[in-house]
Amino acid sequence: MKSRSRWFDIGLIAALLVLTASGVVRAEEEAAVISDAMFTANNLWLMIAAGLVFIMHLGFATLESGLTRAKNTTNILFKNTFIVSVGILTYAFVGFNLMYPGDFNGYLGFAGVGLFPAAADQTIAYADGGYTYWTDFLFQAMFAATAATIVSGAVAERVKLGSFMIFATLFVGLVYPWLGSWKWGGGWLDGLGFYDFAGSTLVHSVGGWGALVGAAMLGPRIGKYTKDGRLTPIPGSNLPMATVGVFLLWLGWFGFNGGSVLNADPALVSLTLVTTCLAAAAGCMGAMFTSWMVSKKPDLSMTLNGILAGLVGITAGADQMAMGSAMIIGLIAGVIVVYSVMFFDRIKIDDPVGAISVHLVCGIWGTLAVGLFGAMAGFGQFVTQLIGVAAYGAATVVSAAIIFGAVKLIFGLRVDADEELEGLDAAEHGMHAYPDFRPVTVTGGHPAAGMASASAQYAAAPDYKTEGALS
Repeated sequence: MKSRSRWFDIGLIAALLVLTASGVVRAEEEAAVISDAMFTANNLWLMIAAGLVFIMHLGFATLESGLTRAKNTTNILFKNTFIVSVGILTYAFVGFNLMYPGDFNGYLGFAGVGLFPAAADQTIAYADGGYTYWTDFLFQAMFAATAATIVSGAVAERVKLGSFMIFATLFVGLVYPWLGSWKWGGGWLDGLGFYDFAGSTLVHSVGGWGALVGAAMLGPRIGKYTKDGRLTPIPGSNLPMATVGVFLLWLGWFGFNGGSVLNADPALVSLTLVTTCLAAAAGCMGAMFTSWMVSKKPDLSMTLNGILAGLVGITAGADQMAMGSAMIIGLIAGVIVVYSVMFFDRIKIDDPVGAISVHLVCGIWGTLAVGLFGAMAGFGQFVTQLIGVAAYGAATVVSAAIIFGAVKLIFGLRVDADEELEGLDAAEHGMHAYPDFRPVTVTGGHPAAGMASASAQYAAAPDYKTEGALS
């Protein structure tokens, strides 16, 4: 009996071992299935996020055209169409490998011209299952043109089209990816501990510094400031279009920040989307009531810029903030943007859409806020953030000044006064965005770009103010 009992025990143990082994195998197989599924989900989310960021370029185009005069609408839409196209192409040729050069000295590196992924780069091995090489490029390429789009708004209505196109190509193709490598490419600021989750500084402040340099070198639009120092407001031509633009940008920001998680982690993506949305709403409130208090009337354009200010402000630390911190950051950004717009008007830096205030000033605020709020807050982190802001500011100002300066010296930057008064649609393109609302000559058609028009007559008057919405 004891012998039978012993054999029974041995058989039971063997059976348990077999079952355990088979369970381990099944668990490993299930893990592999889950890993493949997550790999697919990660790629799908990043491709959706890339599409959302792409929509932001339409938002920038409609916002800029809505906040400027109708006579320059075609010119603005043309610039925005060019920027996103040249941005994607230059990023494919040089930008991606300049921004992510691999092992380099931390300041400047280049992995070669073009896109040549290895076979393994399309598998889980490329980025720990986060995404493939092509998904990586597509998502990052959508970011690339944003910096030059910011500049477009600040120099609108008086910059030469060809000169701007040269600047945008060089700025997007070389400056943005080079500076991006300092943090996102594993460069020296990344090693220092500088943190910029989705680009308050790397995208928005870099574009904002370029915008500041461009606006300063161009000078203000004709009629913006009088000789005795008074400000003459130049209203936008289409506030519904501007509003559509802001809401498109708000929508796109879900991809801008949410995609920057670089995987489909439900907890982190959802947190990032919530903090992004809360900051935008708080920025709206901050700008709305601040501008209402200052001007005694509710200002729609300031309120719209408050939404963008909140979005820019939260971008550096969207994955680090709790609900309250996100709302405080957005609220402060909304207040800051109002006073920043007033400040730049006082020093006669003419920014038709408030791009410098939204992207540069609030980008700086958002970057510094990482050291003040959220999981990374602390004095040491604040100092590191300050170093990063200063480094990007100095490098971008010098780079933008060199490009703008060279273009100005060789080609000129600003259109002639007659062309500016007539409008860049006629002067640069020979067409109008709203032809049904344009005055016609006695022989039909539109006035020639070089001919004096009613706007020139208004300019000669002592009490000259800028043209109306449909001028």
